Amino acid sequence: MDGFLIRRPHCILLLITLFSMPACRATAGAAGAIVLVDDAGDTTALRSPARRVASLIPATTEVLFAIGAGPAVVGRTHWCDYPPAAAQVTDLGDGIGPNIEAILQVHPDLVLLYRSGRNAAAAAQLRGLGIPTLQLRTDDFGDFTRVTKTLARATGTDTSASLMLRRYGQALASASVTPQPKPRSVFILVWDQPPMTLGRGSFLSEIVDRAGAHNVFADLAASSASVSIEAVARRDPDVILVASEGTPAFAERAEWQVVRAVRDKRFVRVSGSEFNRPSPRAPEAVRKLRAALAAVLP
Repeated sequence: MDGFLIRRPHCILLLITLFSMPACRATAGAAGAIVLVDDAGDTTALRSPARRVASLIPATTEVLFAIGAGPAVVGRTHWCDYPPAAAQVTDLGDGIGPNIEAILQVHPDLVLLYRSGRNAAAAAQLRGLGIPTLQLRTDDFGDFTRVTKTLARATGTDTSASLMLRRYGQALASASVTPQPKPRSVFILVWDQPPMTLGRGSFLSEIVDRAGAHNVFADLAASSASVSIEAVARRDPDVILVASEGTPAFAERAEWQVVRAVRDKRFVRVSGSEFNRPSPRAPEAVRKLRAALAAVLP
């Protein structure tokens, strides 16, 4: 389910901002109910804080554990790899087009789905069965703070969530640097056949910015897009950001030799799911990228 480190093209969907919907928010409900409006614009009401949550988004699973609601998580996806305690939670499969029968077997009082057109039918079906369901975007830094507050309200963990967000904000400010007038330029390659990159609306592009560098395709209106090798060569990035170990296979192909960074083998390698989802580990991702960039471009 995670984006950047998963090599399957369909999983790239979870790296990028596909929709622009109203922010998920909590409102006051009758008789003390917790009323939530999700990123699809749907309203969900909880009679009391959720105690059995099927979290089918890696980012929300991580947030729930971080705010003290880990014991409430009764279901997760294949891709929920952090924290280690998440491995003890029942694996419900993929988070896109989820298995409804598997979800029902863990008897959730709240289901969290990634906001995608491919999950709309599942959300409607679960609500039709009387199961509160939220569709949430988890694509960038702004989503992280907003979704954390929503999950805190849904699980009754406002105090611990506020503390976590305060510490997170301090750590992120400490890890981030202000770009120089002419920052190092980075081409983010998330798929090479055809070449696909990320624009300014993506979490990884934000990490690049906070690490003091510049995404050469930050001007893209879409948060992800296919680009030509010739376009990459024209923008002449200082480095290419990849997830592979060693020299990437694409770098040996003749057509890529028009890109100076490929010829000079200037690759910045990152690994770990902290690079592909907004989470409390974002400051760590920024620090790691800063160190990786410094190693290639001292």
